[in-house]
Amino acid sequence: MSDTTTLIRENAFVKLLNILADMVSRPSGLVGLSLVGFHIVLAIVSPAIVPYDYRVMDSLAILSGPSAEHWLGTDNLGRDILTRTMLGGQQALLVTSIGTVIAIAWGGMLGVMLGLIGGWLENLVMRLVDAFLAIPWILFLLLIVSVVGLGNAVLIPTLAFFYGIPVVRMSRAATHDVVALDYITAARARGESRITIVIKELLPNVLDVLLVEAAMRWSWMLLAFSSLSFLGFGVTPPTADWGLMIAGARSFMSFAPWAVLAPVVALSSLIIGINLSADALAKALGIDRAQKAPL
Repeated sequence: MSDTTTLIRENAFVKLLNILADMVSRPSGLVGLSLVGFHIVLAIVSPAIVPYDYRVMDSLAILSGPSAEHWLGTDNLGRDILTRTMLGGQQALLVTSIGTVIAIAWGGMLGVMLGLIGGWLENLVMRLVDAFLAIPWILFLLLIVSVVGLGNAVLIPTLAFFYGIPVVRMSRAATHDVVALDYITAARARGESRITIVIKELLPNVLDVLLVEAAMRWSWMLLAFSSLSFLGFGVTPPTADWGLMIAGARSFMSFAPWAVLAPVVALSSLIIGINLSADALAKALGIDRAQKAPL
């Protein structure tokens, strides 16, 4: 490994530490990162620390309230709510984390390429993007899942595709702010290929926008994933999932609110944590999210 490569990696690591330090110094960033970190750690360690098997049903404890035996009570099948809540974020975090990375990768790359190329191709693709954005995403998602089937192999690419479409607009708008600068003109004058300009010149200069966009897309994708599970098109029972838990307990809210409250609080706290982290990240990177929004 060359000294130049080592120096670049060290500088990137130092920059990352500085960004994290800036985020933690802000109350919103500290709270947001703490909530996100808590849920990630819980998803990893929960299989080893949960008090019960999430599939075990107790007919003698159906819809029992919080007690010393079941701290958050039980659901309509007698399953421990604390156990299912602790495990409920695993699938959501797994699917949406991978989906967000894919969405940012393809949407960001396409948007940067369009911003560089311009012309009729950019106009054509952006009109297609506008057409997709004009149609409610939930209809497309339900249609695809209904036809193709359930499972992570379907959910991940489907969510990544639909949530990558708005990223195309954002990255293309950010590229327009960069592509007119002198060093891009100089790179073109040197005869560098478009892919070289994208990788070496454009992507590093729109990466901050893409990072903030990734955080926002992650939170929205979590809501979408939970909505699909709530409607019966996400993960399948008896998997421990917050959306499934809310769907199964909504009929008993009047006399067993704890069965709904636990997964709602868990999902809400994770989404709030991601949004707070995204705001702190934008401030740390000096990004005005309202100003960066594409028209």
